[in-house]
Amino acid sequence: MCNPPPPRRSLCFSLLTGNLNILEPDQHTENFMAVFNLTPSDPSTFILMGIPGLEAAHIWISIPFTTFYIIDLLENVMLLYVVGKEQTLQKPMYLLLCMLALTDLATSTAFVPKALSLCIFWFNLKTITVRGCLAQSFFLPMVTVMHSTILMTMAFDRYVAICNPLRYATILTKGRVARLGLLGLIKSILFSLPLPLLLTRLPFCANRIIPHTHCEPIAVAKISCGDITVNSIYGLVILFLVTGLDLTLIALSYGLIIKAVLGISSNKAHQKALNTCTAHFCVMLTYYTPSLFYHLTLRFVKDIPPHVHIIFADLYLLIPPMLNPIIYGVKTKELRDKVGERISPH
Repeated sequence: MCNPPPPRRSLCFSLLTGNLNILEPDQHTENFMAVFNLTPSDPSTFILMGIPGLEAAHIWISIPFTTFYIIDLLENVMLLYVVGKEQTLQKPMYLLLCMLALTDLATSTAFVPKALSLCIFWFNLKTITVRGCLAQSFFLPMVTVMHSTILMTMAFDRYVAICNPLRYATILTKGRVARLGLLGLIKSILFSLPLPLLLTRLPFCANRIIPHTHCEPIAVAKISCGDITVNSIYGLVILFLVTGLDLTLIALSYGLIIKAVLGISSNKAHQKALNTCTAHFCVMLTYYTPSLFYHLTLRFVKDIPPHVHIIFADLYLLIPPMLNPIIYGVKTKELRDKVGERISPH
């Protein structure tokens, strides 16, 4: 038998765990169970509720989400195809862009078909096995960490290209880029693996309904009847240590880039150097801004309605993968010209 829920925690612990109503059972959960005739106590499954309070609008919400996903697939597959076919594009910058595209495809494909359009929003298939939920709680944070690592590596690439252009070809070879990608993957796995392992140690009593569209680790932890202190603290460790370190290195790279650009006397060279960084800077804004907003407000802001948080979490997984190829296609003439050659009729 499970122990009763722990007493109300102190303010300090509330900040660490994000003691918000976003993921706690409420009237929406009871209504949800009644409408779909679900049993919340099956030990082999969890139930993904979707967006609490907006169940009637799930079909309408799925339309833009599915559209974003299809655009994401088309854009990133096209980018991978063009870079793979064009020898002139097989440079470190574009190889890193391909890594980013693969990460974006993995993020949206692991999330949309199961969590949104096909199962929850269209066919009301709300159940997910415990193993499937644990797999999601590992895979989505893993690709998120990998995404951040690739952006940090791309900032280093721009630093070398501008500050050490004569040594660029010798510093960033294809083999070295591949090794950096492998190290980033290992880092992502090592930091994300404890998340599902920490969930397996938690007891889950009668309530097995997750008020979310996917098995986010903190969402799963909060329906437990055990102590989730370690889970919450480790989530903050990933946020501040991994993302914070990547952002620090990116800021350092761009600080050195700005210093080098300001020392360029030629206006033409000055403009060219800035243009090479604009696309990457825009991609970082589209990724880190919603990521930090979501994770920080989830833990430290109590006045945001639950459905707003969840919709924002979904868009955070959909919008950056859709925008990244557009940003690089618009701001990078070489890539834009090659894509135009491939899609234009002969």
